[in-house]
Amino acid sequence: MTQLSTTSPQTSLPLTPCCYVNGSSQIQVGRISNIEGWFLERIILPGQPLFFEAPLEGQLEIHTGELASAILCDHFSCQKLQIDDPLAQELSPSSQTGA
Repeated sequence: MTQLSTTSPQTSLPLTPCCYVNGSSQIQVGRISNIEGWFLERIILPGQPLFFEAPLEGQLEIHTGELASAILCDHFSCQKLQIDDPLAQELSPSSQTGA
């Protein structure tokens, strides 16, 4: 199942469609919290893509761990996760909501 972000950002920064795929065998939590007035947090199942829109300045943190703990295992610049493929952009949140 493809998960789409439906966050209503409180920022005037332009948003860019992005995609991250959980290539691990563990459940991950993806979080962007470095943009003032804007926050994204989603659970990402193994093998699942996460399509979202974020400012290019955003940093997607990937947390992996057991039920009671989470370990920050990686982070990615939203600039590196931006979608260049027009077909993939059709799955981005703004195309799903008609915005």
